[in-house]
Amino acid sequence: MYIKSVHAAALAAAFTPPKDININDQASIRSVASTLAYELMAWYTGNVTNTPETIAVFPEPYYWWEAGAAWGAMLDYSHYTGDSSYDEVITQALLSQVGPKFDLMVPLHYGSEGNDDQVFWSFAILNAAERNFPQPDDSVPPWLDIAENTWNTMVVRWNESSCGGGLAWQIFESNPNGMNYKNSVSNGGFFQLSARLARATGNDTYLQWAQKVWDWSEKVGFVDDKFNVYDGADSKDNCAEVNKLSFSYAQGIYMYGAAVLYNYTNGDKSWENRTSGLLKAADSYFSPYENATNIMYEHACEPYEVCNNDMKSFKGYLSRFMWATTRMMPTTLPRIQTLLNASAIAASKACSGGTNGTVCGQKWYVGGFDGVTGLGQQMTALETVQGLLAQEALPPFKAGQIKHVKGSDNTPPTTNPANTSSSPTSSPTPTKRSNAAGDVFVERQLILLAICSVLVITFA
Repeated sequence: MYIKSVHAAALAAAFTPPKDININDQASIRSVASTLAYELMAWYTGNVTNTPETIAVFPEPYYWWEAGAAWGAMLDYSHYTGDSSYDEVITQALLSQVGPKFDLMVPLHYGSEGNDDQVFWSFAILNAAERNFPQPDDSVPPWLDIAENTWNTMVVRWNESSCGGGLAWQIFESNPNGMNYKNSVSNGGFFQLSARLARATGNDTYLQWAQKVWDWSEKVGFVDDKFNVYDGADSKDNCAEVNKLSFSYAQGIYMYGAAVLYNYTNGDKSWENRTSGLLKAADSYFSPYENATNIMYEHACEPYEVCNNDMKSFKGYLSRFMWATTRMMPTTLPRIQTLLNASAIAASKACSGGTNGTVCGQKWYVGGFDGVTGLGQQMTALETVQGLLAQEALPPFKAGQIKHVKGSDNTPPTTNPANTSSSPTSSPTPTKRSNAAGDVFVERQLILLAICSVLVITFA
């Protein structure tokens, strides 16, 4: 369990039951967010064991990518609440995973590192860069340079030999199935990374690539004409048949990328329409029943009780990126508040388990704790609740404001930071094999079969 002496002891004595949240009271929101963050960090042991194998990652069954997602959530927590209690351990975690070439290619985790895994860590690194989060290690480049280095490793993987382009799910051939599958999260992640780097650097090469990835995503059918985002397609048949499974996090990833480009292009109408369309399509992840209006759910798996550990965290990224979208395209705020205010209340009621009534369940629409706990459940609730504070926090810094901060000063600078990104390098060879990618691939196929079985039974 994460230990931070005085802070941990104080929190243990002063838990605020999330079910008592008042979303119209910032003090109440901060208090509940603090409770949820504490419970999330209760899953972390890396700063206690303090070994290369355990620093930054969470114990099994949680994969490396979800650790990156969790640190992104904790960066949001620090930024939205102003509570710096976890900043030291966040910094340790991020710095431990930059890799020998400072590009988030980490030999220890090659066995489970795919394009989507790497991109979730890049989201965390960009969160740090866009907020001038301190980076005190002189031997490591600034956060923004690490994000650019990461982009350089991804752009050389763009493969036009099948499907007319796109990134494969996996990086290494030793990870089964994923080399033949091009998925929306890897490509949407690359799209968002490109969009955010365009805004963070002012370099329109990133803008051009963001446009290219978007156009390809539409052409191949990952984003349809109503802005629904689908899971992916098999490159062995040239992506002829799109897997129509859809998950909330992919919708959110594309949405925020489009919103960032709307902001960066000073209100370009095409990016406004795309952002609005993606937000409208996100309605499918809310209101599962008449008595659960505007409450978020993972429609591909929650109603059928077939969500795996990864999927139990997906709602959190939709919440994260919807709240972030409001800062890039403010006209989205009324609709997003309508959806996420209700979801934050429902999520808080679902976080009423455990001895202290602070442990979160999975299904928010049941009106309380459903007994299904985990890292993802804590993270989804935390991102949804702490985003209620997003309008009071500074928006992400952009080119000319981002700087390398070593201490606690995060005010925008007046000049552009130096760009010390490395050039693209060839892909390394994995040092160990993991079945993580294969396991997830099989689980997604089983979920599709389970949904089809339920529908057959229902309509027979």
